[in-house]
Amino acid sequence: MTPPGGSHQRPRALLLALVLTCVTLVTLDRQGGDSSPVEPLRELAGEVVGPVEAAATTVAAPFTALPAWFRSRSSLRQDVAELEAENSQLRARLATSDFNRNRLAEYDRLTAAAQEAGTALVPARVVAMGPVQSFSRTVTIDAGSRAGVGPDMTVVNADGLVGRVLRVTRDTATVLLVLDADSVVGGRVGESMEVGFLRGRGVVGSDGRLDLELVDAAAVPAKGDVVVTWGSTGGAPYVAGVPVGQVTEVYASVRDSTTRAVIRPFVDFSALDLVGVVVASGTRSDRAVIEADGRLR
Repeated sequence: MTPPGGSHQRPRALLLALVLTCVTLVTLDRQGGDSSPVEPLRELAGEVVGPVEAAATTVAAPFTALPAWFRSRSSLRQDVAELEAENSQLRARLATSDFNRNRLAEYDRLTAAAQEAGTALVPARVVAMGPVQSFSRTVTIDAGSRAGVGPDMTVVNADGLVGRVLRVTRDTATVLLVLDADSVVGGRVGESMEVGFLRGRGVVGSDGRLDLELVDAAAVPAKGDVVVTWGSTGGAPYVAGVPVGQVTEVYASVRDSTTRAVIRPFVDFSALDLVGVVVASGTRSDRAVIEADGRLR
Protein backbone atom coordinates (compact mmCIF):
# COMPACT_ATOMS: atom_id res chain seq x y z
CA MET A 1 0.00 0.00 0.00
CA THR A 2 1.48 3.38 -1.13
CA PRO A 3 1.60 6.04 1.59
CA PRO A 4 -0.13 9.34 0.93
CA GLY A 5 2.01 11.70 -1.10
CA GLY A 6 4.34 8.87 -2.25
CA SER A 7 3.48 9.38 -5.92
CA HIS A 8 4.66 12.98 -5.73
CA GLN A 9 7.85 12.29 -3.76
CA ARG A 10 9.18 9.63 -6.16
CA PRO A 11 9.61 11.96 -9.23
CA ARG A 12 11.21 14.56 -7.01
CA ALA A 13 13.69 12.06 -5.69
CA LEU A 14 14.48 10.91 -9.23
CA LEU A 15 15.00 14.49 -10.41
CA LEU A 16 17.27 15.19 -7.42
CA ALA A 17 19.32 12.07 -8.18
CA LEU A 18 19.74 13.12 -11.83
CA VAL A 19 20.85 16.60 -10.83
CA LEU A 20 23.41 15.22 -8.37
CA THR A 21 24.67 12.81 -11.00
CA CYS A 22 25.12 15.62 -13.54
CA VAL A 23 26.93 17.79 -11.00
CA THR A 24 29.20 14.89 -10.07
CA LEU A 25 30.01 14.16 -13.74
CA VAL A 26 30.76 17.81 -14.49
CA THR A 27 33.02 18.06 -11.46
CA LEU A 28 34.91 14.88 -12.35
CA ASP A 29 35.25 16.02 -16.00
CA ARG A 30 36.69 19.42 -15.00
CA GLN A 31 39.10 17.90 -12.47
CA GLY A 32 40.19 15.04 -14.73
CA GLY A 33 41.32 17.21 -17.66
CA ASP A 34 42.53 15.04 -20.54
CA SER A 35 42.22 11.85 -18.33
CA SER A 36 38.66 12.57 -17.34
CA PRO A 37 36.71 9.42 -16.37
CA VAL A 38 33.84 10.82 -18.41
CA GLU A 39 35.90 10.76 -21.62
CA PRO A 40 35.09 7.08 -22.43
CA LEU A 41 31.40 7.86 -22.05
CA ARG A 42 31.77 10.91 -24.37
CA GLU A 43 33.53 8.79 -26.98
CA LEU A 44 30.86 6.10 -26.71
CA ALA A 45 28.14 8.68 -27.12
CA GLY A 46 29.95 10.12 -30.14
CA GLU A 47 30.26 6.70 -31.73
CA VAL A 48 26.57 6.00 -31.20
CA VAL A 49 25.12 9.45 -31.96
CA GLY A 50 27.60 10.52 -34.68
CA PRO A 51 26.40 8.12 -37.40
CA VAL A 52 22.81 8.98 -36.58
CA GLU A 53 23.55 12.71 -36.97
CA ALA A 54 25.41 12.10 -40.24
CA ALA A 55 22.54 10.01 -41.61
CA ALA A 56 20.02 12.62 -40.56
CA THR A 57 22.09 15.37 -42.20
CA THR A 58 22.35 13.33 -45.42
CA VAL A 59 18.61 12.75 -45.52
CA ALA A 60 17.77 16.35 -44.72
CA ALA A 61 20.38 17.93 -47.05
CA PRO A 62 18.24 17.82 -50.24
CA PHE A 63 15.34 19.48 -48.45
CA THR A 64 17.41 22.19 -46.79
CA ALA A 65 19.21 22.88 -50.11
CA LEU A 66 16.01 23.29 -52.15
CA PRO A 67 15.63 27.07 -51.63
CA ALA A 68 19.28 27.68 -52.52
CA TRP A 69 18.91 25.41 -55.58
CA PHE A 70 15.95 27.36 -56.88
CA ARG A 71 17.76 30.65 -56.29
CA SER A 72 20.91 29.47 -58.07
CA ARG A 73 18.86 28.04 -60.95
CA SER A 74 17.09 31.36 -61.44
CA SER A 75 20.42 33.20 -61.27
CA LEU A 76 22.01 30.84 -63.78
CA ARG A 77 19.07 31.26 -66.15
CA GLN A 78 19.47 35.03 -65.98
CA ASP A 79 23.24 34.75 -66.54
CA VAL A 80 22.67 32.54 -69.59
CA ALA A 81 20.14 35.01 -71.01
CA GLU A 82 22.58 37.91 -70.52
CA LEU A 83 25.42 35.96 -72.15
CA GLU A 84 23.22 35.05 -75.13
CA ALA A 85 22.27 38.71 -75.57
CA GLU A 86 25.93 39.76 -75.40
CA ASN A 87 26.86 37.08 -77.95
CA SER A 88 24.12 38.31 -80.29
CA GLN A 89 25.41 41.87 -80.01
CA LEU A 90 28.99 40.74 -80.65
CA ARG A 91 27.90 38.73 -83.68
CA ALA A 92 25.99 41.74 -85.03
CA ARG A 93 28.99 44.02 -84.50
CA LEU A 94 31.27 41.53 -86.19
CA ALA A 95 28.88 41.15 -89.13
CA THR A 96 28.63 44.93 -89.65
CA SER A 97 32.19 45.90 -88.76
CA ASP A 98 33.35 45.99 -92.39
CA PHE A 99 30.20 47.90 -93.40
CA ASN A 100 30.70 50.55 -90.71
CA ARG A 101 34.41 50.75 -91.44
CA ASN A 102 33.70 51.38 -95.13
CA ARG A 103 31.14 54.06 -94.30
CA LEU A 104 33.58 55.85 -92.01
CA ALA A 105 36.25 55.71 -94.72
CA GLU A 106 33.77 57.14 -97.26
CA TYR A 107 32.89 59.97 -94.91
CA ASP A 108 36.56 60.83 -94.41
CA ARG A 109 37.13 60.77 -98.17
CA LEU A 110 34.06 62.96 -98.79
CA THR A 111 35.35 65.47 -96.26
CA ALA A 112 38.72 65.50 -98.03
CA ALA A 113 36.99 65.95 -101.40
CA ALA A 114 35.01 68.94 -100.12
CA GLN A 115 38.20 70.52 -98.83
CA GLU A 116 40.06 69.88 -102.09
CA ALA A 117 37.23 71.25 -104.26
CA GLY A 118 36.55 74.18 -101.95
CA THR A 119 32.82 73.46 -101.77
CA ALA A 120 30.37 72.96 -98.92
CA LEU A 121 28.51 69.64 -98.92
CA VAL A 122 25.37 68.28 -97.29
CA PRO A 123 26.09 64.57 -96.67
CA ALA A 124 23.33 62.09 -97.55
CA ARG A 125 22.75 58.36 -97.96
CA VAL A 126 21.35 56.64 -101.01
CA VAL A 127 18.19 54.91 -99.81
CA ALA A 128 16.62 53.75 -103.09
CA MET A 129 17.28 53.35 -106.80
CA GLY A 130 14.84 54.24 -109.58
CA PRO A 131 12.88 51.37 -111.20
CA VAL A 132 14.45 49.81 -114.25
CA GLN A 133 11.05 49.79 -115.98
CA SER A 134 11.06 53.59 -116.16
CA PHE A 135 14.33 53.60 -118.14
CA SER A 136 15.41 56.45 -115.89
CA ARG A 137 18.64 56.15 -113.91
CA THR A 138 17.85 57.89 -110.63
CA VAL A 139 18.48 57.38 -106.94
CA THR A 140 16.75 58.69 -103.84
CA ILE A 141 18.79 60.23 -101.04
CA ASP A 142 17.74 60.88 -97.43
CA ALA A 143 18.23 64.67 -97.54
CA GLY A 144 15.60 67.15 -98.68
CA SER A 145 14.58 70.76 -98.30
CA ARG A 146 15.01 70.66 -94.51
CA ALA A 147 18.66 69.80 -95.10
CA GLY A 148 19.10 72.75 -97.49
CA VAL A 149 18.86 70.66 -100.67
CA GLY A 150 17.07 72.05 -103.73
CA PRO A 151 16.58 71.24 -107.44
CA ASP A 152 19.51 71.58 -109.87
CA MET A 153 22.18 71.08 -107.24
CA THR A 154 25.32 69.08 -108.02
CA VAL A 155 25.67 65.68 -106.33
CA VAL A 156 29.10 64.12 -105.85
CA ASN A 157 30.84 61.44 -103.83
CA ALA A 158 34.47 60.95 -102.86
CA ASP A 159 35.30 59.66 -106.37
CA GLY A 160 33.62 62.26 -108.55
CA LEU A 161 30.38 63.40 -110.16
CA VAL A 162 27.21 61.46 -109.37
CA GLY A 163 24.51 63.62 -110.95
CA ARG A 164 22.12 66.47 -110.19
CA VAL A 165 19.03 66.93 -108.03
CA LEU A 166 15.78 66.67 -109.99
CA ARG A 167 13.19 67.28 -107.26
CA VAL A 168 12.97 67.39 -103.48
CA THR A 169 10.59 66.75 -100.62
CA ARG A 170 11.09 67.80 -97.01
CA ASP A 171 13.26 64.78 -96.23
CA THR A 172 14.32 63.21 -99.55
CA ALA A 173 15.55 64.15 -102.99
CA THR A 174 15.62 62.43 -106.38
CA VAL A 175 18.98 62.52 -108.16
CA LEU A 176 19.41 62.01 -111.91
CA LEU A 177 22.61 60.06 -112.50
CA VAL A 178 25.06 61.23 -115.16
CA LEU A 179 24.71 57.74 -116.69
CA ASP A 180 21.07 58.40 -117.58
CA ALA A 181 20.41 58.59 -121.33
CA ASP A 182 18.75 62.01 -120.90
CA SER A 183 21.65 63.43 -118.90
CA VAL A 184 23.87 66.04 -120.59
CA VAL A 185 26.87 67.46 -118.74
CA GLY A 186 29.37 70.01 -119.96
CA GLY A 187 32.85 68.47 -119.76
CA ARG A 188 36.40 69.64 -120.14
CA VAL A 189 39.43 67.52 -121.00
CA GLY A 190 41.93 68.23 -118.28
CA GLU A 191 45.07 68.00 -120.42
CA SER A 192 44.01 70.19 -123.37
CA MET A 193 41.19 72.14 -121.67
CA GLU A 194 38.98 71.35 -124.70
CA VAL A 195 35.28 71.39 -123.92
CA GLY A 196 32.44 69.19 -125.02
CA PHE A 197 29.26 67.47 -123.87
CA LEU A 198 28.96 64.26 -121.90
CA ARG A 199 25.94 62.03 -122.50
CA GLY A 200 24.99 58.93 -120.59
CA ARG A 201 24.14 55.58 -122.14
CA GLY A 202 21.63 54.49 -119.50
CA VAL A 203 23.77 51.58 -118.32
CA VAL A 204 24.65 51.17 -114.62
CA GLY A 205 27.43 48.87 -113.46
CA SER A 206 30.86 47.92 -114.70
CA ASP A 207 29.74 48.57 -118.29
CA GLY A 208 28.44 52.05 -117.57
CA ARG A 209 30.04 54.60 -119.89
CA LEU A 210 29.66 58.20 -121.04
CA ASP A 211 30.16 59.62 -124.54
CA LEU A 212 32.07 62.88 -124.91
CA GLU A 213 31.63 64.99 -128.06
CA LEU A 214 34.09 67.85 -128.24
CA VAL A 215 33.07 71.26 -129.57
CA ASP A 216 36.23 71.44 -131.67
CA ALA A 217 36.05 68.45 -134.01
CA ALA A 218 39.75 68.81 -134.74
CA ALA A 219 40.66 68.26 -131.11
CA VAL A 220 41.49 64.66 -130.29
CA PRO A 221 41.77 63.66 -126.64
CA ALA A 222 44.24 60.97 -125.65
CA LYS A 223 43.52 57.77 -123.80
CA GLY A 224 43.94 58.28 -120.10
CA ASP A 225 42.96 61.97 -120.18
CA VAL A 226 40.82 63.01 -117.23
CA VAL A 227 37.52 64.79 -117.90
CA VAL A 228 36.05 67.25 -115.36
CA THR A 229 32.85 69.29 -115.35
CA TRP A 230 32.83 72.42 -117.43
CA GLY A 231 30.54 74.20 -114.98
CA SER A 232 27.26 76.07 -115.30
CA THR A 233 26.26 79.64 -114.66
CA GLY A 234 25.86 80.05 -110.92
CA GLY A 235 27.03 76.48 -110.41
CA ALA A 236 23.62 75.02 -111.29
CA PRO A 237 23.08 72.28 -112.18
CA TYR A 238 26.82 71.50 -112.18
CA VAL A 239 29.71 73.25 -110.49
CA ALA A 240 33.02 73.40 -112.33
CA GLY A 241 36.04 71.19 -111.82
CA VAL A 242 34.37 68.00 -110.52
CA PRO A 243 36.13 64.85 -111.80
CA VAL A 244 33.86 62.82 -114.09
CA GLY A 245 35.94 60.05 -115.63
CA GLN A 246 38.81 59.00 -117.84
CA VAL A 247 39.09 58.61 -121.61
CA THR A 248 39.29 54.93 -122.62
CA GLU A 249 38.63 55.11 -126.39
CA VAL A 250 38.54 57.76 -129.10
CA TYR A 251 36.57 57.64 -132.37
CA ALA A 252 36.89 60.15 -135.20
CA SER A 253 34.30 60.48 -137.99
CA VAL A 254 35.64 62.06 -141.15
CA ARG A 255 32.16 62.17 -142.72
CA ASP A 256 30.58 63.97 -139.77
CA SER A 257 33.76 65.87 -138.89
CA THR A 258 33.30 64.90 -135.23
CA THR A 259 35.38 63.25 -132.58
CA ARG A 260 33.79 61.09 -129.89
CA ALA A 261 35.54 59.82 -126.80
CA VAL A 262 34.32 57.08 -124.49
CA ILE A 263 34.58 57.97 -120.81
CA ARG A 264 34.75 55.50 -117.96
CA PRO A 265 33.29 57.26 -114.89
CA PHE A 266 35.24 57.36 -111.66
CA VAL A 267 32.12 56.68 -109.60
CA ASP A 268 30.97 53.09 -109.05
CA PHE A 269 27.24 53.65 -109.53
CA SER A 270 26.32 50.09 -108.59
CA ALA A 271 27.68 50.64 -105.05
CA LEU A 272 26.51 54.19 -104.27
CA ASP A 273 26.10 54.90 -100.57
CA LEU A 274 27.39 58.17 -99.13
CA VAL A 275 27.07 61.23 -101.37
CA GLY A 276 27.32 64.97 -100.91
CA VAL A 277 25.08 67.70 -102.31
CA VAL A 278 26.99 70.88 -103.18
CA VAL A 279 25.44 73.85 -101.34
CA ALA A 280 26.42 77.43 -100.65
CA SER A 281 28.66 77.95 -97.65
CA GLY A 282 26.60 78.76 -94.56
CA THR A 283 23.50 76.92 -95.81
CA ARG A 284 21.00 76.22 -93.02
CA SER A 285 20.49 72.50 -92.60
CA ASP A 286 18.97 70.00 -90.20
CA ARG A 287 22.26 68.06 -90.26
CA ALA A 288 25.97 68.74 -90.03
CA VAL A 289 27.35 70.38 -93.17
CA ILE A 290 30.87 69.73 -94.43
CA GLU A 291 32.34 73.14 -95.10
CA ALA A 292 34.89 73.94 -97.79
CA ASP A 293 37.71 73.84 -95.25
CA GLY A 294 36.76 70.28 -94.26
CA ARG A 295 35.28 71.19 -90.87
CA LEU A 296 31.75 70.27 -89.79
CA ARG A 297 29.19 72.91 -89.02
